[in-house]
Amino acid sequence: MTRVYLDHNATAPLRGEARDAMIAAMDAIGNPSSVHSEGRKAKSIIETARGQIASAFGADGADIVFTSSATEAAALACAGRDLASARVEHDAVLSWTNGDLAVDGTGVVDVADPSKTAVQLANSETGVLQKLPEGLAVADMTQAFGKLPVAFNWSGADMALISAHKLGGPKGIGALVLKRGLDVKAQIKGGGQEMGRRSGTENIIGIAGFGAAAEAAQSDLEAGKWDHVEKLRNILESTLAERAKHTIFVGKENARLPNTSCILTLGWKGETQVMQMDLAGFAISAGSACSSGKVKASGVLMAMGFDEIAAASAIRVSLGPETTEQEVLAFADAWLAQHEKYRARDA
Repeated sequence: MTRVYLDHNATAPLRGEARDAMIAAMDAIGNPSSVHSEGRKAKSIIETARGQIASAFGADGADIVFTSSATEAAALACAGRDLASARVEHDAVLSWTNGDLAVDGTGVVDVADPSKTAVQLANSETGVLQKLPEGLAVADMTQAFGKLPVAFNWSGADMALISAHKLGGPKGIGALVLKRGLDVKAQIKGGGQEMGRRSGTENIIGIAGFGAAAEAAQSDLEAGKWDHVEKLRNILESTLAERAKHTIFVGKENARLPNTSCILTLGWKGETQVMQMDLAGFAISAGSACSSGKVKASGVLMAMGFDEIAAASAIRVSLGPETTEQEVLAFADAWLAQHEKYRARDA
């Protein structure tokens, strides 16, 4: 059985450019903190990747601090600060913020004081986009970077969180991007790497893959590949809507990520749908990958006003640049077949 991967928001397949860069970086034997030739070669790999990411992310002149993940970047940005957020944020941010901001029924956050707020530009479950206010303390751009033409220097944010594996880089490497002149309190102390903000010998292989993936993702954007992905997402939703009359596509009335569809059929548990589609050969999810294995309703959907039953009845389908129309229609056929069985049992 040929598998079809439709869970790009959880993690994107590794790009060939990233794999090649990582393999090449494996031959760098020096420690990037060493001053000899081997150390300088290792250091140059890091700085090349930093430049690739700065160019792709529109962050020239900003400080890019490499971390183990966007989750660690969130800790570095938020720890020790009294920041507000909304319940639609990722747990990596909610763990450090109060989550008290209001959210409307379409998933839009009401920001009172941008300088004391953390906001996710693109929601990982619904794909709903936020308008980032000028002077925002922290912008989580993890899902948007690589899928949308974003630029840190134009965002108005003081800091941003990004991750490699969401755009086709390796897992286990992320970054905190800061406006030049700003500082954060180091959470990992030691040798003073990464401008003293994140100590520990750098993950050269992961960083090389991150840089190459960011560069390749920017090329995809410029080539219009994500415009095609959006067309496929719309084909999927219209195909399902034609026969699943009571199904809701959460956030459809708002600007969304081009690849994301949050599909809610009241009473049909999301976890059940994920298992049924997995057996049919399709990889999807019932929400954030960080919550996989936890049988619970989506906190994002509950924050938007859905009750617990509805919030447990959603799936997320997230496409990628390599997804084909044939795969989308095959998924639609498989899902609709299960939907008809569910409706028959529920009748």
